Amino acid sequence: MSGVRAHGERGCGQGGRRLRNESTSPDRPTAKTPYTDTPDLAERLRVLDPGESFIVQAPAGSGKTGLLIQRYLRLLACVNEPEEIVAITFTRKAAAEMRERLMKALVQSRITSHPTGIAETGYEKTTREAASAVLHRDIEASWHILENPARLRIQTFDSLCAWLTRQMPVLSGFGSQPETVEDATDLYLEAARAIVRLVEGEAVEEGVAHDTGRLLEHLDNDVERLEKLLIGMLARRDHWLRHIHGRERDELEAALRNTRHEVLRRVCGLYPVAARDELTALIRYATDNLAAAGRDSPIVAYEQCGDLTAFPGDDEQDTSRWQAVAALLLTREGAWRKQFTEREGFPSEPPARKNVAASWKERARVLVSLLAEKDTGSLREALDEVLHLPPSTYTDAQWEVLRSITRLLPHAVAQLKLVFQSRNQVDFTEVAQGALRALGDLHAPTDLALALDYRIHHLLVDEFQDTSISQYELIEKLTAGWESGDGRSVLAVGDPMQSIYRFREAEVGLFLRARAAGIGNISLQPVTLSANFRSQRGVVDWVNAAFSQVMPRRENITIGAVSYTDSIATHDLLTGSAVSLHPFFNDDRVAEAAKVVEIAAQARNERAATTAILVRNRSHLIDIIPRLREAGLRFRAIEIEGLGHRPVVQDLLALTRALAHPADSSAWLALLRAPWCGLLLADIYALASPNTVLSSDRSDVLQEEGASAPEGNPSVRAGIVWEWLSDETRLNSISADGRHRLLRVRDVLQACLNNRGRQSLRSTVEAAWLALGGPAAIEDPTDFEDAAVYLDYLEKQEDAGDIPSVAALEEGLGHLFALPDVKADDRLQVMTIHKAKGLEFDWVIVPGLGRSPRSNDKKLFMWMETVRSASGVRGAGGGNDLLLAPIQETGADEDSIYLWLEKLEGEKERLEDGRLLYVAATRARQRLHLLGSTSAALAKDGGLELKPPPSRSLLSRIWPVVAPEYAQAAARAISLGFVFQRGGGDGAGNCIDQSLRRFVSGWVLPPPPPPVRWLARPHTASAQGSVEYSWAGETARVIGNVVHRWLQRIATEGIEKWDVARIRVFRNTFRHQLVACGMILHGGEMDMALERVLTALTHAVTDPRGRWLLGPQQDARSELRMTTVAGGEYFDHVIDRTFRDANGQRWVVDYKTSSHEGADIEGFLNREQERYHVQLDRYANLMHLVDGQAVRRGLYFPLLKGWREWGDDG
Repeated sequence: MSGVRAHGERGCGQGGRRLRNESTSPDRPTAKTPYTDTPDLAERLRVLDPGESFIVQAPAGSGKTGLLIQRYLRLLACVNEPEEIVAITFTRKAAAEMRERLMKALVQSRITSHPTGIAETGYEKTTREAASAVLHRDIEASWHILENPARLRIQTFDSLCAWLTRQMPVLSGFGSQPETVEDATDLYLEAARAIVRLVEGEAVEEGVAHDTGRLLEHLDNDVERLEKLLIGMLARRDHWLRHIHGRERDELEAALRNTRHEVLRRVCGLYPVAARDELTALIRYATDNLAAAGRDSPIVAYEQCGDLTAFPGDDEQDTSRWQAVAALLLTREGAWRKQFTEREGFPSEPPARKNVAASWKERARVLVSLLAEKDTGSLREALDEVLHLPPSTYTDAQWEVLRSITRLLPHAVAQLKLVFQSRNQVDFTEVAQGALRALGDLHAPTDLALALDYRIHHLLVDEFQDTSISQYELIEKLTAGWESGDGRSVLAVGDPMQSIYRFREAEVGLFLRARAAGIGNISLQPVTLSANFRSQRGVVDWVNAAFSQVMPRRENITIGAVSYTDSIATHDLLTGSAVSLHPFFNDDRVAEAAKVVEIAAQARNERAATTAILVRNRSHLIDIIPRLREAGLRFRAIEIEGLGHRPVVQDLLALTRALAHPADSSAWLALLRAPWCGLLLADIYALASPNTVLSSDRSDVLQEEGASAPEGNPSVRAGIVWEWLSDETRLNSISADGRHRLLRVRDVLQACLNNRGRQSLRSTVEAAWLALGGPAAIEDPTDFEDAAVYLDYLEKQEDAGDIPSVAALEEGLGHLFALPDVKADDRLQVMTIHKAKGLEFDWVIVPGLGRSPRSNDKKLFMWMETVRSASGVRGAGGGNDLLLAPIQETGADEDSIYLWLEKLEGEKERLEDGRLLYVAATRARQRLHLLGSTSAALAKDGGLELKPPPSRSLLSRIWPVVAPEYAQAAARAISLGFVFQRGGGDGAGNCIDQSLRRFVSGWVLPPPPPPVRWLARPHTASAQGSVEYSWAGETARVIGNVVHRWLQRIATEGIEKWDVARIRVFRNTFRHQLVACGMILHGGEMDMALERVLTALTHAVTDPRGRWLLGPQQDARSELRMTTVAGGEYFDHVIDRTFRDANGQRWVVDYKTSSHEGADIEGFLNREQERYHVQLDRYANLMHLVDGQAVRRGLYFPLLKGWREWGDDG
């Protein structure tokens, strides 16, 4: 698929060499001059060569994005059109950041095209010189990039795939472009149910129905489980669909045999030759003793498989002997064995032979110590693999189920496509698959693929370690016709040590494979960066020392094993502890949460600019967030607290369910416990049991929350709760206070139920909530926003005033999150580790290291593609094998093949756990605090028994590094009198406040405000004043109005959606709006006004200051209208733009469309600042009254790209 023209006419093959020669010519400074303090200077300069392709490993803090920017600028200087370069990222935020930094580099280079007296870093100098070359090329080729930034093709994978499907709607299989949905679970469910229903409508003896019936039988006819399994498979269909077509039993069993041989070959090669004779002697001794004692042990199998004196090799018949060796040397958990007992063939002999027995045990311990000392982990892992090897063949039952699965799943995918068509919706996987179809086959490209081969000359891929199989195939197809030396290049940048998105189908093994073998025909030169520009030396040194032990020594493509690469700090060591470990024991979450709050407060006292609390799962914050609030530490939490977990939303949900379904007993009981009613448990029990009469001496029960009802509480069986509220017998059985509360609530709910069907459910729920006094129970102002979000969500979910499915309503609610604290700044942030990737903070706190994630759900079948070794990197080439195993039958013994693949999958997860902890640790610039708990108890001998943390916890990954500190902490605790008990921690529930929140007795809805009466205002003055246009004439006023209107629209839609090309599209619209505002349609004045509007808006979207003002900011508002009263007069104010910046600083900004001809622009801007000083101060005072923050003022002049700012001090 080679291109039509000769690539590199101007090309980056020759161009790259020209640039290198220029940088080292005698009359120019050498390229090394800018980077005298960078340890990996040579590698960074290599990557800037446009004529070569590279794969760059860029560890955390190494300046990856900056390197991408420099490479992009170098490429721009030597291409014919900017569109020949395509940069691909994973998120819109990353794409916007790359585009913004490119534009900033170009704008800055145009402003300072020559070195100034200001000190310039090496990176800044190299970037400026590269940007300057681009500007020269821009003028030469008339690109006008600064006015047309959309010509820079920086896209996400998803947007690129969507663009490809639009180019070839028929081949992609879409036709018209469907809607892409983020959560397609309901689509998968519909397809799964359609498949299951086939059992009813087709002869079960044949076809899909037979296969579905066979699977249902295998799963004990659990239809719901089969549907869930199908949903999981459909969500990941791009992983397995290519594997299951045309697979025969012989082929798959050959893969099993190859896998067994690969493991045997590996363990045979790893076991040291010098230790073979000693192992043979020990195992002969052990087998003799086990045989004499009649013990059943895998070790006995050694003597049953041939010559005891011959060391086992890598043949199939040696499998049992290696398993015997592994059973002798390793424990069941896969660790090196430390104790040898009669179970392993080392009995305690009679006194006469006691010395002999002790000698053999000591020899065994010495051998294991020797093996462990010299082993880097590989031999132990290989022996553990031997212990769990799968069989070499399938049973007939396994094969029948596997064949049914592989026949059924393609039909499920076909059914899903029908659902996509009927809903006109698709998921991202389908878009990616459509893009691949649009490009055709590698050997039969489509016209689109040929056209792209001509257009795209350079590809840059960011975060390459997170590519999925589909995305990797897309890159392969885009570069299928490329060859070395043809002027085209690929740059793949990423860090496999930060690959943490397996749940999004990321496969880090693809990075390792590309580094070892390239992509398609393209050979990639590997480059590894080492400089760390983020963290102080203490943090970097600790991370190097710790994670060189956490991550494996040898890389393995199959399971995604990534070895560690050291970083070199460029920042000096700070005083104090860079990394602090805080050990806890027995799941003491109360103490751990208190310590987190203490550290956060310490960070604030030491004036850390930013502090982050990073957790693996959101549930790990349940104990921490309440204590942060109690301590008065406001924090910003993005997508942390589920909306459904907020008390106000839980109350609204109960109210919704009760009003929609009066027979929903649990909803009604929850409603009666909500703050607006607040019935005690004793009253609810009495209400549910009309025959139970509470005597006066049980008043203590009425007051004591937590009193439990007797056995056999008939609350749910007694009937519909709503009916109880009209039953006088029941009402008379509860306390007087409870009756009063209940009657108030009953009257409100009766009116709402009578109104059902006459308005939307949202309106009914909202009216009921207000009438019950729901807002009075709110303590946090953010709760009002959360209530509004819930009501908006309810409005979207309801159908004709009803809820089609309560389960679907609650499931959808689980995907929504409570809004962050509007009064919090960015000094303290709370987020998951995954959300923190790419960010950095002065202080980082990582709690909950000792906690494990929930276990994964079973898959319908397990699959894994293994690559036979043919180089130093296991799996770098030598043929592929596919391993498949069906899910085990319900109630049957565990399937050994499935377990083998599940073990490999678990190893992948364990390795990613280490990388996840690495990501958390490397977010810290100055201080890192790690907190985690493990089990500890006093042993029988009075010593301390310190157990390793759970295997899937992050603490377990770093346990070899921190175990000594935990032992020391436990010993200190004992010396201070701390009592260790098994299970001594309070566990998950120790921070939950179970007290009842309710209105005070006798609470009534406050009276409404007096009705609004319209009075003609005597005079309304505009505080805006006429100062801006009075001196400039009517034309200036009209221009200002139009520009203000469009600046508001740009800010509202998002600055990233606007460029010069889009602004010019609206030229006629501007003309019409000028006329509507009073301009004369014809004449030179109209042309002048139109050009000023175009110039002002063009400057605003290209000027960095303008893009900052109009870009995404916190609490941003445009054209904010406010009214004040003074001296009996009403004053209207319109603030053009107000927001809080990244540092939490509040701004008020006014746009001024003033123009100035001639020199002394600075003097003109100073005079304008003086003119509008009072007006901006008035705006600042208004905003200070709103949120109590200090306010900075700003004047922005888009026609001049001018800016003036000042604070309270003027």
